[in-house]
Amino acid sequence: MEEENGVELLQRYRRDRRILLDFILAGSLIKRVVMPPGAVTLDDVDLDQVSVDYVLNCAKKGEMLELSEAIRDYHDNTGLPQMNGGGSTDEFFLVTSPEISGSPPRRAPPPVPAPTPAPVFAPLPVVSLSSLEKSESFNSTDVRELTVDDIEDFEDDDAVDEVNSVRVSRHNPNDAADLVPKLPAFVTGITDDDLRETAYEVLLACAGATGGLIVPSKEKKKDKKSRLMRKLGRSKTDNVMTHSQTAPGLVGLLETMRAQMEISEAMDIRTRRGLLNGLAGKVGKRMDTLLIPLELLCCISRTEFSDKKAYIRWQKRQLFMLEEGLINHAIVGFGESGRKANELRILLAKIEESEFRPSSEAEVQRAECLRSLREVAIPLAERPARGDLTGEVCHWADGYHLNVRLYEKLLLSVFDILDEGKLTQEVEEILELLKSTWRVLGITETIHYTCYSSVLFRQHIITREHGLLQHAIEQLKKIPLKEQRGPQERLHLKSLHSKVDGEELSFLQSELSPIQKWTDKQLGDYHLHFDEDSAIMEDVVLIAMITRRLLMEESELAIQSTSAADRDQIESYISSSTKNVFMRTLHAVEGSDTMHEHPLAMLAEEIKKLLKKESTIFSPILSQRHPQAVVISASLLHKFYGSKLKPFLDGAEHLTEDVVSVFPAADSLEQFIMALIASVGGEANAGINFRKINLYQVESISGTLVMRWVNSQLGRILGWVERAIQQERWDPISPQQRHGSSIVEVYRIVEEV
Repeated sequence: MEEENGVELLQRYRRDRRILLDFILAGSLIKRVVMPPGAVTLDDVDLDQVSVDYVLNCAKKGEMLELSEAIRDYHDNTGLPQMNGGGSTDEFFLVTSPEISGSPPRRAPPPVPAPTPAPVFAPLPVVSLSSLEKSESFNSTDVRELTVDDIEDFEDDDAVDEVNSVRVSRHNPNDAADLVPKLPAFVTGITDDDLRETAYEVLLACAGATGGLIVPSKEKKKDKKSRLMRKLGRSKTDNVMTHSQTAPGLVGLLETMRAQMEISEAMDIRTRRGLLNGLAGKVGKRMDTLLIPLELLCCISRTEFSDKKAYIRWQKRQLFMLEEGLINHAIVGFGESGRKANELRILLAKIEESEFRPSSEAEVQRAECLRSLREVAIPLAERPARGDLTGEVCHWADGYHLNVRLYEKLLLSVFDILDEGKLTQEVEEILELLKSTWRVLGITETIHYTCYSSVLFRQHIITREHGLLQHAIEQLKKIPLKEQRGPQERLHLKSLHSKVDGEELSFLQSELSPIQKWTDKQLGDYHLHFDEDSAIMEDVVLIAMITRRLLMEESELAIQSTSAADRDQIESYISSSTKNVFMRTLHAVEGSDTMHEHPLAMLAEEIKKLLKKESTIFSPILSQRHPQAVVISASLLHKFYGSKLKPFLDGAEHLTEDVVSVFPAADSLEQFIMALIASVGGEANAGINFRKINLYQVESISGTLVMRWVNSQLGRILGWVERAIQQERWDPISPQQRHGSSIVEVYRIVEEV
């Protein structure tokens, strides 16, 4: 039998493991099976996260099986070496590869010190300052020695976690300010950090619906080095090593998401406990159908926070989310429930005000308001809207403006926390996990691909990483057109609209119009923005064409031919960029030293350089969608230069030094442009293109000027000769020089001519 590779062995192991668990749980070996919180049937439980050993022990002992304990046992034993159960303590399986660690040390180990009993210190008596004697002053050297436990006690775990939760932005947000989706602003002033933390809470609730949500044990690490200092001193290598040791499965993936979204451990544990407590007693109800902010408000108390300010900030965020989700951006009209919306606002305000009252009075008021809030909020949250599309859905955030922003915060977790220009290794697993939030947030495939491409594109602008741009193109290509969408999804997308600055926008317009505007701006001056990177330009052109097609279809504009529409857009890019680069070149020439050469002659040489770059760098990209790209740019530059040359031609009456400098340069440029146009499309098209160009007529004008110069020179010669003849005395100068003196004047005239 051939040796199977590691992947096949793993697949066979998982398959056999699931078959074994299905057999045990379906038979009579287990008296009773208790489902974990959030699970209704075994289909809701991920059996890959269940400990087989725990299940077998329960079957042997005839005990009741609690699947939550089996899941916990699985994750508790994941990091331990696998034993073969043979009874020998010398045999075990290594988690790591021994080849990587190298050979064992050859030197002898240090001697084991003899155990000494720890010193017992008597408790210090409590005395007043006035009773202290001189020997017991603050300068006394007889002090109690601190132990490691005492140092550890000085650390405030919650305070450290709060420091860890502070999110420091690693990039300039203004870099992608123009690419922010056109969505209405939040009335309550919700911040990006609020959205990020709420998005993680939604993710935990959706993960809890599969029965895999457990509260991790928070063990106290006795280490002299502060955890905060270790975190500040970590490196990329440390992060990779820690990352490789992350627990597998859903628990490990959630831990990765927590780190990626920069959520503190304290907040993570509080949220998990709150969700599990909120589901307690609700038999048959899934965790992802809970009214998440309301349940957290009811199940998390003030005592679970390190300070009052943190609690007030957390509570205010939950209240703001309820207000934004149920009232401010609700997709369903209130109708007769408009009065309840006003009651909800009043209750939210009372809960917020209760924190500033005396503690006893505040607790009573808060409890009463939460009870009333549940009675009002639940009916608002259960209004039918998109249930026919996504099944059983909690509508606490029906307005898609809030949903989209929450989902985009989740999508940001796909980027490596140490290198934001790269995707993390678990990107596929993360995207698969995010699908569990689609039911709560009302996300469809079209919405997902649109949001994901928008997030990738913005990240490319921030990091300038080319790979992200290519990923964005892949996602844009996956956005289905109208005819490719199902009837329910078309109806759902049609209902998603918003009004920004008086403009009514659909979902696709809100997300894609900023991208289209950015690409149009860049390609409208591609000579400036893509002077040294044609590969980026090619991808940007592709994004511009895809977004333009999607937006034209969204606005229901008649498109007779996609290729014709692309050609029109490419032609507008060429026209705009050519005009901009010509004006910059003209200003550069006018501002340079032109004492030795006329500006028009210098301008002709610079335009020739531009055309060479155009034909070798830009036109091969643009000609993929417009075959006449070179012809358009060359014709425009010919026209622009001609507008500057014409006044000079009209004013040229004599053959001066400027004329001698400008005319050959202009004629050379025109010949170069003609040759460039003739090289595209063959002789037939070249003839058509030539007829559209107004030639400079340099040759005819220069011929006239040369003839005029010859005639003027001939007139001068005739005048000089006639004057010499009239002044000639016809006497020889001397016997040796047998010619008249006028011949000297004639030779001088010839030399001057």
